Parts: sequence; structure tokens; C-alpha cells
Amino acid sequence: MNLDINGKRITVDDGWRDETLLSVLREALGLVGAKFGCGVGLCGACTVLVDGQAQRSCLLQAADLAGAKIATIEGLSRGDELHPVQRAWLDESVPQCGYCQTGQIMSVVALLRVKPKPDDTDIDAALAGNLCRCGTQQRIRRAVHRAAKAAGGGAA
Repeated sequence: MNLDINGKRITVDDGWRDETLLSVLREALGLVGAKFGCGVGLCGACTVLVDGQAQRSCLLQAADLAGAKIATIEGLSRGDELHPVQRAWLDESVPQCGYCQTGQIMSVVALLRVKPKPDDTDIDAALAGNLCRCGTQQRIRRAVHRAAKAAGGGAA
């Protein structure tokens, strides 16, 4: 089975066909950025991009993704250069426990692709399915606006 992950064609043993994308990423490929949270698509900790859309990898069967472009948090940065969303996350000191952060970042990357100048309502809607118990929602909003500005979208 061949998958396109972070711009590379990766061959995965056919024994993983019936597993979730999350299992394949973490266990077969060692890409552990997407986290196992609830396992039923409600928490968002496992969020990756599939053809540019934020998707819950715990709900996707690996065999169904042949031909799709999959992006994980590991594929966002370019060498030592962080993606604007990753940089904004650090600049605004968003992470606390960090468990939900990769899912949140991937959801924001998807948001900024379709809405380069999101307002707070857009941000809240895009992240509604990403649970965070640390209470950093205000910092998250600031980070999204900062990333939008850095990417040329400006702040709404």
C-alpha cells in the first residue's frame, strides 16, 4: 500500500490496510505528532490534513487514502524553519501540557488555507472540535491572528 505523507510516497506493508491512519502513522511509520485521544473523532488530538482538509486520523482507514495527500505536524516545518502557525504558537506561549497542540495547529493550518484573514468567530468554529483543558483559548486566538499576519493574510 502506498501513501503520500508529507510530500513523500511511502510504502506501507499491506498488513496495515485495515488499520486507522493514526495507527499507521504512529506505529508503522514512527510519526507520533498526531496523538491518540478519544479514538472516536471527538477530541481532535489526532488531526492531520488530508488533501488540505483537517481530518481525524483515528476515523480514517489507511487503505481508503491511496492517492490522497496526507500532511502531519512533522511535515509542516522546512528544516529549521517553522511553519508560521508553529512559530506563532511559540511566540504566544500557547502550549501548556501540549497534548492537543498538534491537532490544534493542523486545524489552524487548514483554516488559514481557506480563510487567510479569520476573525475570532472563524477561529472558534475551526477549533470547535479540538478539545483543550488548559484554558489557553485567548492565546490560541492571538497565535492564529499572528500566523495569519505572518503569512500575509493580516489580522481581521
